[in-house]
Amino acid sequence: MSHFSQSLLTDFARPRRLALAVLAIAAFPSTADARIDRYDGVWNVTFAATRGNCSSGYSVPFTVAGGRVLSAGGGRVSGKVNRSGSVAVRVSVGASHASGGGRLAGMAGAGSWHGIISGDRCSGTWHATRT
Repeated sequence: MSHFSQSLLTDFARPRRLALAVLAIAAFPSTADARIDRYDGVWNVTFAATRGNCSSGYSVPFTVAGGRVLSAGGGRVSGKVNRSGSVAVRVSVGASHASGGGRLAGMAGAGSWHGIISGDRCSGTWHATRT
């Protein structure tokens, strides 16, 4: 085979391999994205008050989608879950608001929260299970 035709075949194959590599990368999420997405779903969070005059034992659903924490029920919810499962959330319903943090792992999570609920300064713990 002449040098010219061998070079032509090599040049033709290179873009083809590059295109296949680009398609493979686009078809599979990156490891970082996969680690964040592993927390996606609806989480039922139960709150316990350890300080203040706030009720305990109420449960609220939250949705995690692509590392973002969103409301699955009522109220305004904003927050993030990072790749290691560390979570930070802010919730507000009317004049009540609270912030919390903790960790999700597998199908469960736990952490602490603090805020002003119905005018009372309160804090406590939370436990979550994925539904």
